[in-house]
Amino acid sequence: MTPVALTIAGSDCSAGAGLQADLKTFQYFQVFGLTAVTCVVSETPQVVRHVHAVPTPVVLDQVELLLSSYPVAAIKTGMLHSTANIEGIAKLLQQYPHIPLVVDPVMIASTGDPLIEADAIRAYQELLLPLAWLITPNLPEAQTLLDGREINANNFEQIARELAEKFSTAVLLKGGHLFADSCPDILCAQGEIFCFDSPRLATEASHGTGCTLSAAIAARLAQGDDMVDACSCAKEFIGQALSQALQWTHNEQAPIHMLNQGTTPLENS
Repeated sequence: MTPVALTIAGSDCSAGAGLQADLKTFQYFQVFGLTAVTCVVSETPQVVRHVHAVPTPVVLDQVELLLSSYPVAAIKTGMLHSTANIEGIAKLLQQYPHIPLVVDPVMIASTGDPLIEADAIRAYQELLLPLAWLITPNLPEAQTLLDGREINANNFEQIARELAEKFSTAVLLKGGHLFADSCPDILCAQGEIFCFDSPRLATEASHGTGCTLSAAIAARLAQGDDMVDACSCAKEFIGQALSQALQWTHNEQAPIHMLNQGTTPLENS
C-alpha cells in the first residue's frame, strides 16, 4: 500500500518551496501527499511580495478532515504563520501522538523576509515543538528558539543537544549558514549525535531547501525508515537536487535560481 504523508504549510506560487516543494518531494519518494494550506504567498527566490493568511478555522478544518479520512503515516509542518494556527494545530495533533511529526520551524525566508508573526514564537516553543518527533531548524531559527544564543562551528553540536533537551525531541540542526567549505547537519536523537556532511556546492539555488529536506524526512518516515536513516536519505537527496538545480532568465533581469525538487531531472529509482 502506498504510504500517505500530510504537509501543513504555505503555498509558494514559484513552486520552489512550501506545499509545492513538499508534494514534488513526496512524489519522488513514492508517497501520496496531502496538503493543508496555511497561507498563500506571492514570492520568487528573490522576493516575498505578499502573504495572505488562510483563516485559522479553515486551516484546522483541512487538518482535521484529512487526519480523520486517510491513513496518514507521517506529518510535516512548514510555514504556519500565526499564533492561532500554531495553537490550533498543536491541539489537533495532540490526538495523534503515534504519527511521526516533523516540524520545520519556518520563520524567515531566504530573502530575509519574516514569515511568522512576532508573537508566534512562544507558541512554537510551548505547544508544537514538544509534540514533534523531529525539528529541523537552521541556524537563525535555532538562535531564535534559544533567545538569541550565538551559534558557531565550535558550539554547533552542543546547540543541537540543548535544543533536543529543551523540547524533548530529536533535532536536526542544519549547518548551511556556517559558511564553511562543507554543509554539516547534526542530528541529536535519544542522546546520540550523528553528523551528515556534504561539500558546499557553488550554487545560489537554495530556495526551498529547508522545505524539501523536512518533506524528504517525513516521506522516509512514512515509508518505515528510522530517524537516522530518514535523515541520511534526505540529506543525500538535497545534495542531488542542488547539483541539478534549474535556472531561468526573464526579461534580461538577474537569473531566477530555483531548487529543482521532484522527478525531473531526478528520476525515481
